[in-house]
Amino acid sequence: MASKILIAGAGLGGLTAALALLRDGHDVQVFEQATQLGEVGAGLQLSANATRVLSMLGLDDTVRAVASVPEGKQVRLWSTGQTWKLFDLGQQSIEEYGHPYYTLYRPDLHAALVAAIRQAKPDALVLGASCEGFESSDAGVTLRLADGRRIDGDVLIGADGVHSKIRQGLFGPDAPAFSGCLAWRGVIPAEQLPEHLRRPVGTNWIGPGGHVIHYPLRRGELVNFVGVVERSDWKIESWTAAGTVDECLNDFANWHDDVHTLIRAIRTPYKWALMVREPLQQWSRGRVSLLGDACHPTLPFLAQGAAMAIEDGVVLARCLRDAADPAQGLRRYQDARVERTTRIVNGSAANTKRFHNPALASPEGAVAYVEREWNEARVRERYHWLFDYRADEVPLPA
Repeated sequence: MASKILIAGAGLGGLTAALALLRDGHDVQVFEQATQLGEVGAGLQLSANATRVLSMLGLDDTVRAVASVPEGKQVRLWSTGQTWKLFDLGQQSIEEYGHPYYTLYRPDLHAALVAAIRQAKPDALVLGASCEGFESSDAGVTLRLADGRRIDGDVLIGADGVHSKIRQGLFGPDAPAFSGCLAWRGVIPAEQLPEHLRRPVGTNWIGPGGHVIHYPLRRGELVNFVGVVERSDWKIESWTAAGTVDECLNDFANWHDDVHTLIRAIRTPYKWALMVREPLQQWSRGRVSLLGDACHPTLPFLAQGAAMAIEDGVVLARCLRDAADPAQGLRRYQDARVERTTRIVNGSAANTKRFHNPALASPEGAVAYVEREWNEARVRERYHWLFDYRADEVPLPA
């Protein structure tokens, strides 16, 4: 039965849900506080579990045109640059999982989803609409906007991120704890880097007290940089707080020259405090539920944050498709997703110790540690279950 579905937040998860729900014939409106959709965010990695969903939604050609396709992943040691191959990607991802592994500039993927939604329903996106709260009853929901508008619907989905007003309305304020880590991010024009740092490979530098990740974006025209360091003096959870190149260099002062080359090429490095939140075990109440970072925010150490939100969107649509009533559909959605997303959140947190282990301080200790922690069997154990998930086929609860 078609419903009027209100979505708070036009991030990747909210947009994926909107597109999947529109394709099922629902009337969907997405409310976004930003007054325009611009180039917000940095790079992201989408493994086959996520690109499968994009393919289902008819975005294959659009996404392929703006993506980079890494040949594989590798680990490098912070001090010497010694390199170990983790696994192949490229054609191997397609052969084993049926879909590619992409690295993407977040604004490019966001624009692809926005265009598809506007094609399906030109007025689906409502900008300059800050969501403040809601009322819900057995008969429907009413979304309250900061400017006083009240929007009625059958279902409300909170896809409004880690500071979700919809989550607060359902379950009260959260209590994030500082992880002890600060993250630096920047996007670099590839032409500013030497050839070996532009290779189509995802690279994870590991060291005592920190790690660095870089990979190509936008057909190899850009390179994404993320550097994470253990620091206790910065606890602002914002994607738009600018730091300086010198401060970032200082955080990685004794690291390999390749890391310094990357940092020096960043025009404005941004820094944000990484916070830890316990994953919710209940997402839904009546006709209201949550999606993405609003219910399972994760540290960015498994490269699955965006993928989880994208998976949420299509599983939500499946659960509402044949539900006896919206509340039943939302309960099924929560029950279908909570075990997987909790496992990912916990696995991401566990990677902090793996990436920053003291055993990495010396080259000799690092070799033994990497060969133990990143041998083929251990890598497959940590990643296969992630990549092999099929959001369109996973059994749904009764």
